[in-house]
Amino acid sequence: MQKTVHIIGAGVSGLSAAVRLANAGHKVHLHEATQQAGGRCRSYFDTATNLTIDNGNHLLLSGNRHALAYARSIGTEAGLIGPKIAQFPFVDFSTSQRWLLDLGEGRWPLWVFDDDRRVPDTRVLDYVALAPLAWASTARKVGDAIRCEGMLYNRLVQPLLLAALNVDPPEGSAGLAGAIVRETLLAGGKACRPLIARDGLSAVLIEPAVELLRAKGADIRFGHELREFARTGERITALKFGGEDEIALRADEAVIMAVPPRAAATLLPGLKTPTKFRAIVNAHFRFDPPPNAQPILGIVGGLVEWLFAFPQRLSVTISNGDRLVDRPREELANAIWADVCKAAGVSGDLPPWQIVRERRATFEATPEQNALRPPAVTSFNNLFLAGDWTDTGLPATIEGSVRSGDRAADLVLAMR
Repeated sequence: MQKTVHIIGAGVSGLSAAVRLANAGHKVHLHEATQQAGGRCRSYFDTATNLTIDNGNHLLLSGNRHALAYARSIGTEAGLIGPKIAQFPFVDFSTSQRWLLDLGEGRWPLWVFDDDRRVPDTRVLDYVALAPLAWASTARKVGDAIRCEGMLYNRLVQPLLLAALNVDPPEGSAGLAGAIVRETLLAGGKACRPLIARDGLSAVLIEPAVELLRAKGADIRFGHELREFARTGERITALKFGGEDEIALRADEAVIMAVPPRAAATLLPGLKTPTKFRAIVNAHFRFDPPPNAQPILGIVGGLVEWLFAFPQRLSVTISNGDRLVDRPREELANAIWADVCKAAGVSGDLPPWQIVRERRATFEATPEQNALRPPAVTSFNNLFLAGDWTDTGLPATIEGSVRSGDRAADLVLAMR
């Protein structure tokens, strides 16, 4: 008899769980409160630029095993585009210096021994000094584990950890930062090749998953917001969607709740979740990138941190962006465009643009907030949690989202 699972939430974590379970032969019912899948990882047509843009610029790495396996399972791994080897161009606005960080394609970080491949003006001993971070406790701060100063910190560690943690690195969880370091810098270039969804996040990670689920007979309902769980003892016995819309659960049915933390805490009173969040600001400009433009460029010492080159579009990401969420939009667009021109070597008046400000983009990746992340297992034997805010061992990333979905799915598969 085909087993049934109800998944609440069609973001990346919910979709990854749904795909894993559908491929294992389960009957999947996917319930999404909004009218589209993807959550914060989606694309939409923007009338200001007359382009399809992503609500946020997301970078994957070749070592993101769960995310790439998910893309492979829905047939879209080829849609993640990047250089053949792990190379990252950088520019430092304070010195106008440009360089190429070349991590190579091996399994060991041998690049640190090569003056021409590592960060300019750094020594091998500078990298050795990062060792305490690699296996630090999640209860420690980055600033307590390593010195947050110097050329290596300013030109590589700070940009990397700011993007990963979405907080000022010294205040971030050293354990979460260490997980990033272990899976990237210490894993060699083979794990660090940068990948972007050139044709949009929805086209690569969202829409194909929905199509696959439908092809496998999944029931997908948009605009279907869960209002309450009915509980008896240690089991969820029914899902209440408002009015008379209620779904009773058989003894062998399971539920995966893959919704944002605020909604999860409302549906499951007493659930411990992160309570503080940080913003991310993204800007998109309709502008043809220069012919020699790299897909991604790191910027040191500017308002902008990362510049992405897409067909007909230049996009930027600014992490830890609370300071910018209330800044006048056109003023912010002009300031960002000035950085884009300087970094990309282009000029011109402000082109058609769009600013996307995610006020609650990620949980605050500090030791205090990380300690509030719940595990996938709940006090109910047929209810499991998924989401980048759960205890994945990683900051709030696409890889963390997919891992959480995989973990929840595996727990369902292990049910008797």
